[in-house]
Amino acid sequence: MLSATATETVRATLPAVGSAIEDITALFYDRLFYAHPELLRDLFNRGNQANGTQRQALAGSIAAFAGFLLEHPEQRPDLLLSRIAHKHASLGIRPEQYQVVHTHLFAAIAEVLGEAVTPEVAAAWDEVYWLMANALIAIEAGLYRQAGLPEGEVWRSYRVVGREEETGDVAVFTVAPVDGSPAPASEPGQYLSVQVELANGARQIRQYSIVGSRAGTLSFAVKRIPAGTGDVAHSADGSPAGEVSGHLHAEVLEGAELTAGTPFGPVVLDRESDRPVLLASAGIGITPMVGMLEHLAEQGSDRRVAVLHADRSPAAHAFRGRVDDLVGKLPQATLDLWYEQPDQGDEHRDGQAAVHPGYLDLTAVTVPDQAVAYLCGPVPFLTSARSQLLAAGVPAESVHYEVFGPDLGL
Repeated sequence: MLSATATETVRATLPAVGSAIEDITALFYDRLFYAHPELLRDLFNRGNQANGTQRQALAGSIAAFAGFLLEHPEQRPDLLLSRIAHKHASLGIRPEQYQVVHTHLFAAIAEVLGEAVTPEVAAAWDEVYWLMANALIAIEAGLYRQAGLPEGEVWRSYRVVGREEETGDVAVFTVAPVDGSPAPASEPGQYLSVQVELANGARQIRQYSIVGSRAGTLSFAVKRIPAGTGDVAHSADGSPAGEVSGHLHAEVLEGAELTAGTPFGPVVLDRESDRPVLLASAGIGITPMVGMLEHLAEQGSDRRVAVLHADRSPAAHAFRGRVDDLVGKLPQATLDLWYEQPDQGDEHRDGQAAVHPGYLDLTAVTVPDQAVAYLCGPVPFLTSARSQLLAAGVPAESVHYEVFGPDLGL
């Protein structure tokens, strides 16, 4: 917890720091990448840097952590810390890298706030930083131990032993360790970090949901993100969007080698519970749900399972047939689909599914009593689905979500 002196100083300065936090984090990344250009080239997601979402996420996490320390001095914001720690572990972050961040972050704070950063203010926010950093270091150390790995040693060589075109813009890659050892264990709902070397020499990393793990292999799904032209492909907002997904789709065929990590991710199916499960997704957010359904079907689960998915159209809907088959193997499962551009305008049944026009609407379905909900999709979808679940009486602690990219919701 914060010391008494630091608590009063942080409480007094949080409004000023909070109002300047995005300027601070923008300058921090500028300083960090100037001093260590290899971090932008080979570790940080250049798309999230270019469109500003990583800056917003860092700013939000620092402000949220500081606010939590003030409001709940005897507790720790484990949800926020767990999500960050799992992402860090998937990248192989090491304890010594937190000192590098500290150096450039506090230089940015001093430059942005100027004379307002007295020795007392610097000492108080130094406490905040190291409370957060040391908590993350401890959680990440536990994740590495759980995976049976030395700290940061997450990467290994895999061979692509299968590739399947799920839709026009979604491909499933199945990989096995090149050395013949078993693929690392994964929990239903986790993701795998994949590193590729691009034509410009950058080694960029992205995380992809695991949609299957059997016979010593891991399968993950990749949606191709349209990209622009130029030395680094840019999307309409100026970010180098799609450079990794485009590379995987265009260059990585069966037989190729890939560098990938160890499965991580805090949003996983509770396999020990017998409570009903509600899986709600939109677009490519269906991928972690496929992993959860695969596990439930393999176990012959008799849990009540409500599967809800929203998509642009039936043609864009990835894993439509696979989910239908999995739902059919579960005796107490239902499947409801919503399409913005349905093949038919009216509600109808298609295989295992009840199909609705428009956006996900929980008033059209029965939310199981005592359900544990898992959500994945774009932030507007997550916001809407979570609000609907809370309004339907699902407790907040029973609603878990995964978001692709920086977690701006936190």
